[in-house]
Amino acid sequence: MRILLHQCCAPCSIYPVRMLKEAGFDISAYFYNPNIHPVQEFYARLEQAADFNEEEGIGSIIDETYGLEEFVRNAAYREKSRCLYCYAVRIEQAARTAKRGKFDCFTTTLLYSRYQDHDLMVSLAEEMAKKYGVMFHYEDYREGWKEGIEVSKAKGMYRQQYCGCIYSEEDRYLKQLSGRFNKRMEKA
Repeated sequence: MRILLHQCCAPCSIYPVRMLKEAGFDISAYFYNPNIHPVQEFYARLEQAADFNEEEGIGSIIDETYGLEEFVRNAAYREKSRCLYCYAVRIEQAARTAKRGKFDCFTTTLLYSRYQDHDLMVSLAEEMAKKYGVMFHYEDYREGWKEGIEVSKAKGMYRQQYCGCIYSEEDRYLKQLSGRFNKRMEKA
């Protein structure tokens, strides 16, 4: 069966690709992530994903569209529900691309993360499968979380420190950075 694997990044692809290969799927990876910011982060992830796909001998469909304006426009004033928008736009585009490319099914590496809303992503993927008439292949890739981390470190892969959007970057670093400032103020 031909499967389109929506790919958020290379490290999160390690375990899903292994599982899909073992199951006998003919995999094509699809990099579509208009949420990733800043632009340097977007291209670092894109290049690492392309290198990983080549190394693994799987096809690549790379969307190099840097989606800052559209993402911010759609997330602004909806910051608390930004993840819903982010999952939905990427999963829908994966389903649409799978349908156009006559793939048998699609899935996403987003299902690998322990930090994402797994049930919401599954629900969205099932909804998009119905909408586009292409099967959604479900696997709980979180089981391979530790393995993916270990392999990505051993390979020296670029490993991002936040989900991808400007809001998640802020969440990741704000506490750390404001803590440094507060410690400096206490010493003054």
